[in-house]
Amino acid sequence: MITTASTASAAYWEPCWAEGRRYRQLCEAERRLMNEYLGPGCARPALDIGSGAGALARHLHHELGYRTTGVDCSPSAVALAAAQDTGTVPGPAWRCLDITTTDLAALPDPAFAVITCRLVYRWMDDKAAFIERVRHLLAPGGIFWVVTEIAGRRPTSDPALQRLGITAAEAELLTSAWSVVRVADLDVLRCYALRP
Repeated sequence: MITTASTASAAYWEPCWAEGRRYRQLCEAERRLMNEYLGPGCARPALDIGSGAGALARHLHHELGYRTTGVDCSPSAVALAAAQDTGTVPGPAWRCLDITTTDLAALPDPAFAVITCRLVYRWMDDKAAFIERVRHLLAPGGIFWVVTEIAGRRPTSDPALQRLGITAAEAELLTSAWSVVRVADLDVLRCYALRP
């Protein structure tokens, strides 16, 4: 029997990061949406799940003023993110951990005012369990910011690329248990600002 690594695990992502693969950069339009939907951090804690090279976590930390922790299951991604913190002002805290399996007490704060998840939700094997873990970590009145590709929106006829995003059912699962759901589109991506 052949088994494949979970697409949410270090076994899947570490080789990608270690071999130098890089992913879609944070664009100015996405930064503006974050500024609008998340607002000023005022040193409140924020958690960036699947932080990769750390651009979103650094934006939360330096531009919006959150006290940010970036987590990723890939040691190479965490090392890359930390290596970019070369200024005199302290950057985000970086942790190598798997958000789906790690004891949540290992995080530096018991709850977060903002939790971000950029280009990660699509890869979660058990999306319902992942959402429940996020809800457990979100402070009262907090925001869960999700940026994900929507299936079928790429301008291509390649079926493999068309399936890269989330389906309508996965979008419904993501949004159904929140009292406030705000949505903004960016080309093939959709941004969700979710509140309990």
